[in-house]
Amino acid sequence: MEIKVAKYAGFCFGVDKAVKTSFELDYDGNIYTLGELIHNRDVIEQLKNKGIRAINNLDELKEGDCVIIRAHGIGKKVYDDLNTLNVKILDATCPYVKRIHEIVKKEYEAGNRIIIVGDGKHPEVIGINGWCEGKALIINDEKEAEQLPYFEQKAAVVAQTTFNRTKYEDICEVLKKKFAFILKFDTICNATVQRQSEAEKLSREVDVMIVIGGRNSSNTQKLYEICKKNCPETYLVENADELPLIDKNARTVGITAGASTPESVIKEVIFHMEGMMNGHEGEINFSEALEMTLTDLKANEIVKGKIIGYNNNDIFVDLGYKADGIIPMEEFLDDPDFDPEKDLKPGDEIEAMVVKINDGEGNVLLSKKKVDSIRGFELVQEAFKNKTPIDVIIKEIVKGGAVADYKGIRVFIPASQISDRFVKDLEPFKGKKVKVVITEMANKRRVVGSCRAIIEAEKEAKSEAFWNDVEIGKEYTGTVKSITNFGVFVDLGGVDGLIHVSELSWKKIDDPSSIMKVGDVVKVRVIGFDKEKQKVSLSYRKMEDNPWYNIEEKYPVGSVVTGTVLRMVPFGVFVELEEGVEGLVHISQISNVRIGRPEEVLKIGQKVEMKVVDINPDLKKISLSIKEVNPIDPQKPEEPASEEPGEEIPTEHSEEMKTTIGDLIKDIQE
Repeated sequence: MEIKVAKYAGFCFGVDKAVKTSFELDYDGNIYTLGELIHNRDVIEQLKNKGIRAINNLDELKEGDCVIIRAHGIGKKVYDDLNTLNVKILDATCPYVKRIHEIVKKEYEAGNRIIIVGDGKHPEVIGINGWCEGKALIINDEKEAEQLPYFEQKAAVVAQTTFNRTKYEDICEVLKKKFAFILKFDTICNATVQRQSEAEKLSREVDVMIVIGGRNSSNTQKLYEICKKNCPETYLVENADELPLIDKNARTVGITAGASTPESVIKEVIFHMEGMMNGHEGEINFSEALEMTLTDLKANEIVKGKIIGYNNNDIFVDLGYKADGIIPMEEFLDDPDFDPEKDLKPGDEIEAMVVKINDGEGNVLLSKKKVDSIRGFELVQEAFKNKTPIDVIIKEIVKGGAVADYKGIRVFIPASQISDRFVKDLEPFKGKKVKVVITEMANKRRVVGSCRAIIEAEKEAKSEAFWNDVEIGKEYTGTVKSITNFGVFVDLGGVDGLIHVSELSWKKIDDPSSIMKVGDVVKVRVIGFDKEKQKVSLSYRKMEDNPWYNIEEKYPVGSVVTGTVLRMVPFGVFVELEEGVEGLVHISQISNVRIGRPEEVLKIGQKVEMKVVDINPDLKKISLSIKEVNPIDPQKPEEPASEEPGEEIPTEHSEEMKTTIGDLIKDIQE
């Protein structure tokens, strides 16, 4: 008879952590678990013998008691109540469940409707619902989803960690038709998926299937249901005493176990089966069969495993060993671009070195940094040989330069090589990721890199591309590099161009820094260039911002406009029509009566109506007339006592004034 033992059988890392935490706890006082720690009678009995008992009501607690929160987790209000009671809390909530709590809390606070797919009576689902004030919609099958009305609302959907993935996908398809928008989260535990997938496959290959676990365990029941569909001879047993008599004609027997089943119970069942099968040909040692499925590990060995999950402190890795591997989260935090959600996806393979077979809590302590250091040196050697750029993170500033890290390998960057220009203070580079080419490599302890070589090579390539493509009127996007009193220098990518102060705005600018700041990204237009001298003249002014742009359409000849008297000259007044646009009212166009000076009838700041007489956009000239709209009559001037009424200005003075005004008009026209 052939025996096939499922690789993923027994405690998942969440349950394993909760059980170990409980058994290793040393506390001088009463110890309780909120509800049964796991769905396994043997473990519950062992906990009772240790003085740890389960309670379902917080009223049984008193100050100073110790409470263990099981892997299923609890709601926010229960946490608050426990803190009020002033008891010691030992939180053994599964990291996968903790993640669901965080998702539900965040989405609920964002105003989204929460939907939990799972068993509403299961303690895990009850705990999850406690993070949205108990207001979640709880759906267990497609039929319940179909009965929902339509909601004009956004909904966030999570699943119980042990829920069937296929069933979850089907329910979500129905929910998409019931809500305006569905945000689905993949919260099914990867260990559960692996366990169920393996049970599905194994149960199709054997004649008899044994599922070991508690009858009130949700994930064990699901394993039983999956196996029963494929193998009619499927039996659910809690311990060795419940093993059925197996048909002697059965050629293959499969064994799997729920996440709440201790390894000791699995072995006990297997040993019992050995006794039952004693004397048969082809007999196999079942305990050996189980051990054969487990990987043998050694300290300082490099191993590969699959990421199961993570929390704030550790990353959990499935090594195919009887215990999970743990990598400290701090080993990943040096990388400024590290994102746990993107870089630690469940199921992804990861390579690490075994530091300890038992870290004191029954887990295998791993180090990714030590493997990176080994692999890093090989990659640095290859990069040096091929002159291939690599990304490094600057860790510290030292005398003469900076020290960067590349997968555990220290790379020294001289101060002169950190940029293509002189940098006095290197501190701003600390913690930054930069690209270097390895210029010197004597050994593992002496590796020298250069940013400058890459920057200059990139600039040269960009400069060549720019000069091959540049033309008058072409627009570029660049970065403000420096500001002077006469203009702004812009980095166009390998080439610097100058925006003269006169090209920054259509208005008069005294200080260029009032328009731009160093580091600003700006769009500019080429108005001139000299390839030999490597000079580029740029303009930031936009044609549509020019107040004289399409001036004939805004102020057509013959139209009546309103303006403000801006300044006066002997031959007339300049009137502002809008900011940046002025027109001239000749003295002869102010009144029907001859006047000597404009200030006789007008004041600076006075609003006047005028007709547009002529317009010349090229010369930026507009001629206006007040008298054709509303001529201004001068008041009769006060006469001196010595003069007779009606006495005229002497002819010689009059002629002199005419000559002066005529000369002024002639000068203006010229």
